[in-house]
This record gives sequence, C-alpha cells and structure tokens, in this order.
Amino acid sequence: MSADDLAARRRLIAQLTTAGQRLGYLLYLAAAALFFTGFATSFRSPLVTAIVACLLVGSLVLAPAIIFSYAVRAANREDPLP
Repeated sequence: MSADDLAARRRLIAQLTTAGQRLGYLLYLAAAALFFTGFATSFRSPLVTAIVACLLVGSLVLAPAIIFSYAVRAANREDPLP
C-alpha cells in the first residue's frame, strides 16, 4: 500500500468520523429536545419511544466515531503522511 493510498484512507476515515460525531450529537440534541417537550406536556408512549431510539442510535453511532477519530489522530501523530 502506497503512502497516497494510506493518506486517502485516513482522510476517508476522518471524514466518516466527523459525520458520525455530528449525527450522534444531533441525535442526543433531538433526544434532549424531545425530553423537554415531553416534560412540558405529557410523556406519551410514542414520545418516550422516540427519546429512547434517539439515545440508542446516537450512542451506537457516536461511540465508534469518537474512538476512530482518536485513532486517526494518533496515527497522524505517530506516522505523518505527506
């Protein structure tokens, strides 16, 4: 694997982790907004389901994105590419 291929792969993973982090945090924000909506009105079953779904999907997306972003940064520090 050439240095250009490796750099392209790192850039792709960095872009995917950025998108994953944005999506994960956006889902957490949506869960918080839905929670406060439910707190102000009443917690109906579909609203609670939406809150839990946002938290679960947000966690499933955000955790790997954070881990891979640290991995890409460590790889760039350890072995900088042109």
